[in-house]
Amino acid sequence: MNKFFLTALIGCWGIGCVADDQALTLDELMPMFGWDFEATEIRSEKVGDGLFVLFGVGGNIAVSVGSDGVMIVDDQFPEMMDKIYDAVATLGGTRHASRESPQIDYAINSHWHFDHAQGNLALGPAGTQIVAQSNARVDMASGGVINLVLARYGQSPYPADALPSITFDDGMQFHYNGERIDLMHFGPAHTTGDVAVFFRDHNAVHLGDVFNNAGYPFIDADSGGDIDGMIAFCQQTLDQLEPGAVVIPGHGEITDTDALADYIAMLTTVRDRVKKLMDAGKSLQDIMASNPTADYTDRYGEESASLGFVDRIYTSLAKKR
Repeated sequence: MNKFFLTALIGCWGIGCVADDQALTLDELMPMFGWDFEATEIRSEKVGDGLFVLFGVGGNIAVSVGSDGVMIVDDQFPEMMDKIYDAVATLGGTRHASRESPQIDYAINSHWHFDHAQGNLALGPAGTQIVAQSNARVDMASGGVINLVLARYGQSPYPADALPSITFDDGMQFHYNGERIDLMHFGPAHTTGDVAVFFRDHNAVHLGDVFNNAGYPFIDADSGGDIDGMIAFCQQTLDQLEPGAVVIPGHGEITDTDALADYIAMLTTVRDRVKKLMDAGKSLQDIMASNPTADYTDRYGEESASLGFVDRIYTSLAKKR
């Protein structure tokens, strides 16, 4: 999740804003993120001919537009869908024969979390083919509580027509709009069902929330996310990229491989610091008080913004002991 969210909730830390067995609704969660469906417009940025990124409410959306149709990566929320349709039409998407909005032929879910995949509720019934890693489909079908550390969100199970109809385990390929598009899963990371989507002709990748360029990342450790896996997933993605590649994060601005390499170094350094303190018998509270992210404040946010991140690293590592 993003830096704003963790910072906004820091006032709740330690005083129990949300009970362990109480999950917030989306309406309750949205002010904490600073989200507003009505006020937020969709902004687009061009990566290259036929490839764009849309920014709105929730995760970043990659859009491939061409002779084969429209493929997107992530789909935000159904409340934003009319604006997303309008943006896709502006980028060259073909209007659907039976309505004014363009047809979105494929939607790839980078993972199961609501701020990236809840648009499935609108796209699935409209005929879009939804694609995801197998574990992500299981999580979408089951629903569950996402432990954001400073709050809990109850994600409801998706109905059948909003679930991915195409799934894979380790990887699959599309040949679409004149480009090879590789979907690759490198194991548990942000969740157990993350996907890196490589647009090979554009030398670009969409990493979903495995890479957060808006602050410290969230690791869904209660549902199988893993700090070691996140580091490995990012490194294997980086190894796949050519020099000069475009990196599309789950949140934040489009960036490059240098930023991804710096992110890997940050993840590794903070993980190692937390592990060393755990090995010395320090408690989670002791570890957070030591401020293991102190030298990353300028890039990723103040200590308050890192508390959830440090907690999830600790939880992830503790499960292996």
